[in-house]
Amino acid sequence: MTEALLLMDIQNGIVENFDAEDEYIARVVAAQEKAEDEGLLVVLVRVAFNEGHPEISRRNKTFAAMRTSGALLLGHDSTEPHPTLVRGRGEVIVTKKRISAFAGSDLGPILRAHDIDHLVLAGIATSGVVLSTVREAADLDYRLTVLEDICLDDDDDVHRVLTQKVFPRQAEVTSTSDWQPARA
Repeated sequence: MTEALLLMDIQNGIVENFDAEDEYIARVVAAQEKAEDEGLLVVLVRVAFNEGHPEISRRNKTFAAMRTSGALLLGHDSTEPHPTLVRGRGEVIVTKKRISAFAGSDLGPILRAHDIDHLVLAGIATSGVVLSTVREAADLDYRLTVLEDICLDDDDDVHRVLTQKVFPRQAEVTSTSDWQPARA
């Protein structure tokens, strides 16, 4: 079994919008260090769009407003992973175009190239990228672990329902302190 840690949408513009505190970032870095120490692939997943947002349909309820606001443009600081996560220890940065980490990205080929069969997931937001990626990854037959204490959502009740009732149907749900990565 080969694991990879996916830290999703923990990027400047999203961290700022969620008021992610230093304690949260410290837990994310602790998980990243644990993965690096065991030789796991660390993937920093971000959402970003090209100038003019040609990837976004006006019919897309989630992203259509970005076409007019100009938000999350590739190359803008808002789309860069949080600076504490860019450590130069082999992490891979993947850019996605929708909510799931797989949608419009090269995540699938990267995981196949590294023979990854187990994904450890965390990110912002629990009801967004984490939920969508859990569902898609489960359908792709990956083993899954969700690090619930480094998933954030702007609705505590939704976070609780997802991590305690929904995700356990398809993933092991644990904390960063209890997670024991499998050596690569």
